[in-house]
Amino acid sequence: MSDFAPGPTGTDEVLFARDGALGRVLLNRPRAINSLTRAMVAALRAQLDVWADDAEITAVSLEGAGERGLCAGGDVRAVREAHLSGTAGGVDFWAEEYVLDAQIAEYPKPFVAVMDGIVMGGGLGLSMFGAARWTTERSQIAMPETIIGFFPDVAATYLLSRAPGEAGTHVALTGASVTGTDAVHLGLADAVVESARVPELLAAIAAGGPVEPVPAGAAGSEGSELAAAQSWIDECYAGDDPVVIHARLREHPDPAARAAAETISLRSPMSVAVTLEALRRAKGTGSVREVLATDAVVGRGLLAGPDFNEGVRAQLVDKDRQPRWEHASLAEVPRDRVLEVFSG
Repeated sequence: MSDFAPGPTGTDEVLFARDGALGRVLLNRPRAINSLTRAMVAALRAQLDVWADDAEITAVSLEGAGERGLCAGGDVRAVREAHLSGTAGGVDFWAEEYVLDAQIAEYPKPFVAVMDGIVMGGGLGLSMFGAARWTTERSQIAMPETIIGFFPDVAATYLLSRAPGEAGTHVALTGASVTGTDAVHLGLADAVVESARVPELLAAIAAGGPVEPVPAGAAGSEGSELAAAQSWIDECYAGDDPVVIHARLREHPDPAARAAAETISLRSPMSVAVTLEALRRAKGTGSVREVLATDAVVGRGLLAGPDFNEGVRAQLVDKDRQPRWEHASLAEVPRDRVLEVFSG
């Protein structure tokens, strides 16, 4: 195998290698859990274009450097800083990221995502539309955006809206982290493989073998905690009114439902309301690209409000975990404000 090296754009934040028939991608910001930057997005787009036209490359794999995870998402601190400085850098980053997500979803060759460790936000955008999506026993999967005043973008609502029952609604509104097994149940992944097996599985593809979404011996969704909780999840999260959903959770006899209500009460009320609306709209869409187009509009709409800047400040900048949201509760979020976010 050739050594990993920078691609056509020259950045060392993401590295590439040819391994027989396999083109390998290594996200290379381990101290930041490989959070995505604009330089990484540009490099990935350029290299994927090269490999799409390379007859000797029959598949592409995605891995993360370090022991902590594949990718913790987009660099939202940089997005916030760009917005506060009055530039369009944040919106531009999302636009470029969504083009990359669509490129992966429509890639002409099998794309294998090794979803080991932490995979959040933009990390899912790079992974969940691949041809083979492997989680491991170490996977921690989440779309935690409501805690920073944002929403599950990167077309996550396309899959979460199609998850069994209301499991996707629960995960999206709470931002809960789930296991690899739960990710399979949600439809965000295909299988759970032992992390120790990943090198041999990739080696088999490099040697010209087929790309198998569920390799022999891999596990599925058996034992999913979300599946076991499906009854109260479906009961509580039904409908389109976030205030009603929150009340059902708060009053439900199952302690897990009441815990979900408490979690949601700490999230940005505007983000929770927008996320529910995005989920309901995404269920009727016909493609990932269509959802990404909506995500671009919603992202700009939320960036224009105060909660994104405040959420990132509280969670990632000052880290005081004491955000001061625009609205004190879901009941105070005007319906017309939610719809305005989707209007562009």
